[in-house]
Amino acid sequence: QVQVVESGGGLVQAGGSLRLSCAASGRTFSSYPMGWFRQAPGKEREFVAAINWSGGRTSYADSVKGRFTISRDHAKNTVYLQMNSLKPEDTAIYYCAAAADSAYTTPPLAGLSDYDYWGQGTQVTVSS
Repeated sequence: QVQVVESGGGLVQAGGSLRLSCAASGRTFSSYPMGWFRQAPGKEREFVAAINWSGGRTSYADSVKGRFTISRDHAKNTVYLQMNSLKPEDTAIYYCAAAADSAYTTPPLAGLSDYDYWGQGTQVTVSS
């Protein structure tokens, strides 16, 4: 069983920055891909960023490319999402997900159905 817990959300002005953290349980954390998704009110959950098992490959949605950075720390069993130059349209609940059944998959995974375990989400609100 894998548990995923997000933290770091909050209220920030447009142009500001936030760093989200995602702590994952499990002794094999370093073997599986991780991803960040978000869901705004009235919209479907969408892909934001993903990182492969080693941390050597990442993938981003076009809407966040150049502004967001995903990274992972195997020693801390944690994945981060550094969000810079935030815009009001980034306002959403951000979810972290683990693809624990896809150990050692090299490409970052961008599909909702690729992930097996999800956190409860953390709210990010960007004011204009």
